[in-house]
Amino acid sequence: MDTQRLLLLLVFFFSCLMLWDAWQRKDLPPPAAAPQAAGAPAAGSVANDAAVPPAPTSGMAPAGAVPVAAQPPAQGAVLKVRTDRIAAEIAARGGDLVRLELLQHRATGKPDENFVLLGAEHAYAAQSGLIGAGLPNHKSMWTLPADSLELAQGENELRVSLEAAIEGGGKVVKTYVFRRDDYLVDVEHRIVGAAAPDKAHAYFQLTRDDKSPAGTSSMMMTFTGAAIYTEQNKFQKVDFADFGGKDKHATRADNGWVALLQHYFFSAWIPAAGEREYFTRKLDGNLFAAGVVLPFAGESLTVPLFAGPQEQHRLEKIAPGLTLVVDYGWLTMIAAPLFWILEWIHSYVGNWGWAIILLTVLIKAVFFPLSAASYKSMAKMRVLTPQLMKLKETYAHDRQRMNTEMMELYKREKVNPLGGCLPILVQIPVFIALYWVLLGTVEMRGAPWLGWIADLSVKDPYYILPLLMGVSMFVQTRLNPMPPDPIQAKIMTWLPVAFTFMFLWFPAGLVLYWTVNNILSIAQQWQVNKMIESAGLKAH
Repeated sequence: MDTQRLLLLLVFFFSCLMLWDAWQRKDLPPPAAAPQAAGAPAAGSVANDAAVPPAPTSGMAPAGAVPVAAQPPAQGAVLKVRTDRIAAEIAARGGDLVRLELLQHRATGKPDENFVLLGAEHAYAAQSGLIGAGLPNHKSMWTLPADSLELAQGENELRVSLEAAIEGGGKVVKTYVFRRDDYLVDVEHRIVGAAAPDKAHAYFQLTRDDKSPAGTSSMMMTFTGAAIYTEQNKFQKVDFADFGGKDKHATRADNGWVALLQHYFFSAWIPAAGEREYFTRKLDGNLFAAGVVLPFAGESLTVPLFAGPQEQHRLEKIAPGLTLVVDYGWLTMIAAPLFWILEWIHSYVGNWGWAIILLTVLIKAVFFPLSAASYKSMAKMRVLTPQLMKLKETYAHDRQRMNTEMMELYKREKVNPLGGCLPILVQIPVFIALYWVLLGTVEMRGAPWLGWIADLSVKDPYYILPLLMGVSMFVQTRLNPMPPDPIQAKIMTWLPVAFTFMFLWFPAGLVLYWTVNNILSIAQQWQVNKMIESAGLKAH
């Protein structure tokens, strides 16, 4: 098999690998977890307003039944809360966090509006309550302390306490603790004036529809769904389509967290160490719930809620495994260090566009020995192309003799026909990993580069970068030996056009990386071609 065919197969393999990686991230079922404990109810068995939340297994049986509505009743009055990072709304009905606006992030495609993570658009809410006879839950009415509260200048913490009565006397105080420069909110349930019933529990859940967030493109598939992490089972994604009995995530553990993920943002309940049970359920309509049930021992229980961007420098300080919500798939071991390097470069240059360019240069430098070997092999093949075409014409009807003569020519000129492909093959995992780094990191969202590129996470509004990438790819193909077969030659000629069309909708940061990579490859290939030709390897 000649080098031209190998190059075509390499391009085909690379494209298939990219498509498979995207499909695997989106559609494959989550990793298998340990079998559900004996006696555990089937996940998703609750299907109507009168049903109870997923009952803990035999060791955590609840003392009472709490209805968990798929479509909660009208939320009634709301309390508006504002800090330096978020604007939130807490509903009197259920005491739930029903809206969360991120003040430091713009809405997708609407630069004059803030991004709303929790809210009515996706029926997305953070709900909690107590399980036990007469205890309030997220269908109960809670007393709000005010119409609005704001974190005052000079204050680092804002406590918002709601109250709901317990049947037979006493009350439950639900307190949200908001902090300055933080997306982590503590949610405390405290029983006052009464003792907690035997075997009382608390539940904390996230509800949402299964619609992808605004700006999602079929060209760039990203995951929207649930995730559960435990030290034993590690990071497990659960697609909404698998809620209701088909999901096989961890259920019982003494550590970990549960989250709902979408591109760039997520929310998660992160209990402290101790016994808990995780659940995912399909609710009525188009709603889904993922959460955790905890034993309520003592007078109070506090569980932190994170709702915000997937900023890795924050997440690594909160809980083990939380940085995995930035999902690089099967190339995490390569992608994570690449992001660390990219972030380190950004700390010096202060611009993500220039950081991408410098990282591309650094990667090309690291792989220079492999690239040089590849370019030398292709340059030699380019010089030998006239002889190879002559052999194909001479022995067109004797393929075995043609292959024999071609191998003799390779030996005589000391050319390895595989030399141009194998070094590139080694680099493909790094290229794909960097692709997912640039696609998945929220730091690129809203980050400008220069001039017309005001946001590296969305497409170039004037398609300048994709066109430059196409031109650079066309020049690069001209520097390589063209296949003697007419069909293969046409494919190589039209590949830049196909890639340009595909890249029209890619984020500008990704296109910038590919363009710079192509330009550096052109420079290296041109220099190597000159060196090989001046070394005296000529067609006989």
